[in-house]
Amino acid sequence: MSRTVSIATLGCKTNQFESAALEERLRSSGYRIVPFEEGADLVLVNTCTVTAATDSQSRNLIRRARRLNAEARVMVTGCYAQVDPEALRAIPGVAVVLGNEEKKDFLRYLQELGQDEVGRPPVAVSDIRQSAEASPLPISSFAERSRAFVQIQNGCDAFCSYCIIPYARGRSRSVPPEQVLAQLRRLAEGGYPEAVLTGIHIGGYGADLSPKTSLLELAGCIEAETAIPRLRLGSVEPTEIPDRLIEAVASSKILCPHFHIPLQAGSDSVLARMNRHYDTAFFRDLVLRISKSLPDAAIGLDVIAGFPGETEEEFSETLALVGALPVTHLHVFPYSSRPGTPAADMPGQVPGDVAKSRAARLRAMGEEKNRAFAERYVGQILEVVVEKGEGGVLRSGLTRNYLTVKFPGGEGQAGRLAEVLIEACGPEGLRGRLVLNR
Repeated sequence: MSRTVSIATLGCKTNQFESAALEERLRSSGYRIVPFEEGADLVLVNTCTVTAATDSQSRNLIRRARRLNAEARVMVTGCYAQVDPEALRAIPGVAVVLGNEEKKDFLRYLQELGQDEVGRPPVAVSDIRQSAEASPLPISSFAERSRAFVQIQNGCDAFCSYCIIPYARGRSRSVPPEQVLAQLRRLAEGGYPEAVLTGIHIGGYGADLSPKTSLLELAGCIEAETAIPRLRLGSVEPTEIPDRLIEAVASSKILCPHFHIPLQAGSDSVLARMNRHYDTAFFRDLVLRISKSLPDAAIGLDVIAGFPGETEEEFSETLALVGALPVTHLHVFPYSSRPGTPAADMPGQVPGDVAKSRAARLRAMGEEKNRAFAERYVGQILEVVVEKGEGGVLRSGLTRNYLTVKFPGGEGQAGRLAEVLIEACGPEGLRGRLVLNR
């Protein structure tokens, strides 16, 4: 019987991409992937360390893995492993702790599993701030996914006051364009209808390369030199969305009209405490320019509620700004302190229940905006990437402008482009009927 392995992933799309690559390499090495709850022989926990809460979730996953299978070997990697490997090594059941740079060599570490000279699990974590190159894990397929993810960049130089990621992922490092293009060509040949460009700080793409390039230039090369039908950009900082990028999305045949932009707060005083390098006037102008050039674009914002010192007046400023902007959805996070960041030591820490209440108000606003945006498309035919089935009856598809559509469909459609007539918009989103398979 083949060895079993389960992978538990916390955090961002970069971690999700890397877990998919780890899974592919495990399959090719003879492991059988099983659900976490089955109690696998090997459990790989790819951790997140954005907040103290995610650190706790990572520790809990390790303990659960051992409860499910007392003989399980637990390999821990990811951002929490990078910044505090000793805390993880101390948990019973941990077999090895790997940093983010060492992640790519995890199969070698598996073969060499043992204990150090004093009987503790080995730790392999280098100083990631010294890493000068991005080395994405190779991947050729995405299990159970119709869309592919392509890592074009890693690390961040921004040092926002609430964020530990520059210490967990290192400085900003870009994947050379030729490697990105080669990956996209393979994905296009594999029949993927859409690719998503991901990274920690993709708006800074290319600034560290020689010669320098940019996200805009990379997108142009992808359109000119690959056959990928749809290309979606991951999160881009507001200061890194020039008019030329907006114009490129508006005129492109493959770039999806979808902008994911971290706002974080709609109050200038809070933005200053966050060490964000723009003000609300700049952000308002940016969103209005995108909406004017691309009236059908999805514009999603990240917002943090309850940042240290946030008063009711400052929160009201965030509500007012978000309410006035033509955005289509929100990703809302109640602030959670991360030890080791400047924000963790700021005065005026907002009580957790207050932060959660504010986050709930923002989420309600986001849901209303998304509902209004979706209702505009009732009666229209939209192109979707068919993603999955529900009980063998309903299919789910994603439009170019990031709306989810559910519709009855037959088997074998996942991973294909289709055209769907939108017939209704309800509490669960858009519903429609298939009119054309491609």
